[in-house]
Amino acid sequence: MAPRVLISDSLSPAALAIFKARGVEVDFQPELGKDRSRLAEIIGDYDGLAIRSVTKVTAKVLERAERLKVIGRAGVSVDNIDLAAATAKGVIVMNTPFGNSITTAEHAIALMFALARRIPAADASTRQGKWEKARFLGVEITGKCLGLIGCGNVGSIVADRAIGLRMRVIAFDPFLSPDRAFDLGVEKVELDELLARADFISLHTPVTPQTKNILSAENLARTKPGVMIINSCRAALIDEEALLALLESGHIAAAAMDILEKEQPSGHPLFSHPNMIVTPHLGASTKEAQENVAAQIAEQMSDYLTRDAISNAVNFPSITAEEAPKLKPFIALADRLGSFAGQLIESNIVKVSITYEGEVADLKIKALSASMIAALLRPLLADVNVVSAPTVARELGVVIDEVTRAAEADFESIVTLCVEAGGQERCIAGTVFNDGKPRIIMINGIKVDAAVGPSMVYVTNEDRPGFIGRFASILGNAGINIATFALGRDREGGSSIALVEVDENVPEKVLDAVRRLPGVKEAKALRF
Repeated sequence: MAPRVLISDSLSPAALAIFKARGVEVDFQPELGKDRSRLAEIIGDYDGLAIRSVTKVTAKVLERAERLKVIGRAGVSVDNIDLAAATAKGVIVMNTPFGNSITTAEHAIALMFALARRIPAADASTRQGKWEKARFLGVEITGKCLGLIGCGNVGSIVADRAIGLRMRVIAFDPFLSPDRAFDLGVEKVELDELLARADFISLHTPVTPQTKNILSAENLARTKPGVMIINSCRAALIDEEALLALLESGHIAAAAMDILEKEQPSGHPLFSHPNMIVTPHLGASTKEAQENVAAQIAEQMSDYLTRDAISNAVNFPSITAEEAPKLKPFIALADRLGSFAGQLIESNIVKVSITYEGEVADLKIKALSASMIAALLRPLLADVNVVSAPTVARELGVVIDEVTRAAEADFESIVTLCVEAGGQERCIAGTVFNDGKPRIIMINGIKVDAAVGPSMVYVTNEDRPGFIGRFASILGNAGINIATFALGRDREGGSSIALVEVDENVPEKVLDAVRRLPGVKEAKALRF
């Protein structure tokens, strides 16, 4: 029987044609996404669900999806899908991470032109019968400095277009390597320098703990007087109240927003400012982009439903049903190793070296590496997934080396991850015991034996008497219970490592107390 796919949102006819050409039966109901109860009633009859942003795939909908194997989101964001519920149900969730990139980048450039020449206000004035040529004096963009906060997939396209317009481009992006910056023709700078130099600032970074409110009131005040700001990315990147205040003071000459904190706002304060341009989230709204993402998601879903091939999955690596039982525990280990390293690194990654030793070397290591790299990048790139991670890493200029070799140690399988970043290298190794649970067995050359729990504390220190007691006392006095305590050292009196599982998150003030202990070099809270 041919697989059946339900399309519950408006999707380009190109998708229907591809499904049919691949032998997939299609039920096109573009208004169904607005009726969640009706969707839940019929979803059990389909193998695939293709959506855009209107359909909300909730846990209740998924409870009724007895046949569902794959959900395809024509676009990047999967916020309208309950990923945890889909994963628990065994449903693959796919998106199209790069289908909107050119369109979004072009919209940012269009907004920059509109700001520079005050086009919307001049158009409105002229339509009112006025001819206010002197009022709408603009500025040239040629020779101006464009500052990009984020220079990934979209940001790099904006840089290319801006350089073609004879602009000077500088970029702040911790993951942008010097080699990649050179290839793009941009100058890599720190945020403070970008704020001080840029005539235009354009945002192209995901929202993470490090980037949320990156254009805060304080940072906006440090921008160059007369700067123009474009946000076609995420509302949470900028303080809207501070933006309005600096527009009113004249420090910020103009701003353009394609996204606001509250969509479809009524009477938003920014609307009344004459030097403000607001568009209704049009970054991906072109005919070409919508056709691209529709065709791409139809191809991906068809490949999975007819050939078991998985592309751009956000919740599962590319593995077959036969490989899954053997690979599953090592996927968990790869995720823990990558997450461990990613939470310790705070600067751009230059190189990633992964060594597979023993029996694990005979498995599908590309899936393991993808999981590891995704976990490594996720602390600063929230939208990265196991499929897109290798591509994203390459775009960031990260060199990835994979090595396989026969077992040379006491374990049947060992996976070692080494990351070069910020002028130093961190190496973490792990294995899987017979219970199927991942274990950390080496950190930076020091042997340990540590299970990985949800909440952990990692400490490096000088090997001195009394440290363990003082460290444990700090946690105890803070009411934090220790579940496991793993120690390792390179030699007596040398360097030591403590990896401690605790029952709750460790507050920063507790970590500060640990850092003040004699001989402590580093103390970090880790979440898995």
